[in-house]
Amino acid sequence: MVVPNPEGRISLAILALGGQGGGVLADWILATAEANGFIAQGTSVPGVAQRTGSTIYYIELFPAVGTPPVLALSPVPGDVDIVIASELMEAGRAIQRGFVSAGRTVLIGSTHRIYAIAEKSARHDGRRPSERILEAAFARAGRFIGFDMDEAASRAGSVISSVMLGALAASGALPFPRAAFEAAITAGGIAVPANLRGFAAGWDAAGTAPTSLREQPTEAPAMSLPAPRSATGHTLAARISAELPPGAHRNSLEAVKRLADYQDAAYAALFLDRLKPIADLDDGTDNHKLTAETARGLALWMSYEDTIRVADLKTRDTRLARVRNEVKAGDAELLRVTEYMHPRLQEVCETLPAGLGRFILSSPALRGRLERFFQKGRHVETTQLRWFVPLWLLAQARTYRRGTLRYQEEQHRITAWLGLLTSIARQDVAAATEIALTQRLIKGYGDTFERGLRQFGLIAAAIESRRNAPGLAPLIATLRDAALADETDTALLQALAAANIGVVSPAIA
Repeated sequence: MVVPNPEGRISLAILALGGQGGGVLADWILATAEANGFIAQGTSVPGVAQRTGSTIYYIELFPAVGTPPVLALSPVPGDVDIVIASELMEAGRAIQRGFVSAGRTVLIGSTHRIYAIAEKSARHDGRRPSERILEAAFARAGRFIGFDMDEAASRAGSVISSVMLGALAASGALPFPRAAFEAAITAGGIAVPANLRGFAAGWDAAGTAPTSLREQPTEAPAMSLPAPRSATGHTLAARISAELPPGAHRNSLEAVKRLADYQDAAYAALFLDRLKPIADLDDGTDNHKLTAETARGLALWMSYEDTIRVADLKTRDTRLARVRNEVKAGDAELLRVTEYMHPRLQEVCETLPAGLGRFILSSPALRGRLERFFQKGRHVETTQLRWFVPLWLLAQARTYRRGTLRYQEEQHRITAWLGLLTSIARQDVAAATEIALTQRLIKGYGDTFERGLRQFGLIAAAIESRRNAPGLAPLIATLRDAALADETDTALLQALAAANIGVVSPAIA
């Protein structure tokens, strides 16, 4: 139990993201305190969009005896008794802001991650290491109770706010019995059975939470290889087993599954046809890393995002079921899903038959007339027939995707990339592996895609100019890291200049 300060005050801060029920959690705590003879005050300070609407809810509790107290409106660094964080980075943010004090603060936090915009939008792996936050939590807090509350909520069929309340109750940091917290949930009248299940899950998990960093799980459990579920899947899996090294099996199995879903079984077979010559040149270094990374990059490039793919994903039954589950919508409740879409004329033309799309894009006059219709984005309610039906029909167009302009352009680029990779692999497997890894520049759509393609082409041109020079593999790695370093070409151009490589026309465009 938290020892109140001399005036009897207990201060509590909740750091939660938008949609996680931080306000509901605060209401439950306030109701519990007031029902047990405490004066309670709660405030909230909305955050910014960088953390998906992260909000700090601040609560002060004071025994209802003597002179009425003056309670604060916001937490003060070094003067918070209990901190509850709905996600690991929120726990780190609380520590950074000084809300967590050694020997005093009870820190209760979920160890799962919801990545910040900066982490998700990074062109490379922009994730911040979780281990450093966990280390700080155990070192800085008077006591740290941490476990995956999101997973506990999912198993209980509840929401994370009720799990956090259960963990708080089990911590003994507040002077109220379990029944008092459960009574607050019941009195709230919102999804009472589900919230009570979540509360119980939080209570139980808090009792077995790791008490030191050494006890904290550090490795994800090993995943089994994807299992085929159809005759075609078994045929493709048999080819992978017979033609490719074991180190590339996982990526290749995931690839054929993805590409069969993206287009058809023949497209998945084309992937294996393209990968086999690379595998034949792989010398086995680092568990056949060349083949494994080529499989990853090739699958991602072959399943490029076009308007057909977007329409397909937006109209799938499984997607609607997932959204319903995420928002906890009941079977009798109506669900409306509104999307923001902004297709450019370029992307529309790329979905047209190659000849027609090329004709429009190559005609300045015609392009100028049409582009004015694609200047603004649209809010599209995909749960309405007037939008669902057109998107569904567009999704069916994948049967003629091979005839579209975008398909022809991407297959030409893929062939050029594989040609370069193959020719380099014959003389330098390490350099070829770096070329395979450089495919990660090709991602997204619109300006992001065009920038990555341009940088990829510059690196490919540099490879051609230095293909017989020593140290090709580290040069490629350096150029790739430079391309990923910023949103412009500045770092890449500087790296090219440092290597005395002049900028020439991209080799792949």
